[in-house]
Amino acid sequence: MLWLLQFLLTTYRKKVPVYRSYEILEVLQDGSTIRRNVVSDLEFAKVTLEALAKHTTNECIAADERTHQIVAQLNIPPTKRMLKRIFQIAYDEEAGLRRAELLRSRGYGVISVLGNEAAKVLLSFIQKYDLFIIGHAAPEECREEMLNWLREKYPEVKILALNSPHQPLPNADCNALASDAESWLLLIAERVAMSVLHAGS
Repeated sequence: MLWLLQFLLTTYRKKVPVYRSYEILEVLQDGSTIRRNVVSDLEFAKVTLEALAKHTTNECIAADERTHQIVAQLNIPPTKRMLKRIFQIAYDEEAGLRRAELLRSRGYGVISVLGNEAAKVLLSFIQKYDLFIIGHAAPEECREEMLNWLREKYPEVKILALNSPHQPLPNADCNALASDAESWLLLIAERVAMSVLHAGS
């Protein structure tokens, strides 16, 4: 019985971390990075990042202190603006990290967060994204809630749902098995290409 309790607790912590801290970073003209602050709340990280961005023209980044995943960027330089930007809402930390790294290796700019509340905090100030990804490791109601919220706030941006077998999100623009990376990478390439065409029309 004890082993089961330990397993459930470990799994829960992987998916819903109890505590997180965020580094507020400034990227200098020579490419070096300075840590300007560390804060323990995502909302506070967003406010601190916005304050820093108002006082410099350099790129400003908020990143998870433990995983180093970028959760927000401001003052994005022109070279990075050319990257197609993807915002991922993950529900399993390790799966989200793997997907984000894979997407970056394919040349995409990726913002990745864990869970609906974190996504809503960071997406409350409208930014340009080419695609949203909703992860698979959450109940359907939770994923549907996020999808509906994105539809309201970002009606022009397409949504890809990554799913467990036989659990698609019917209202997403496209669905793929989370385990089939080749399939969803192809879908992402197609959707991003379509967003470029629409932007130029």
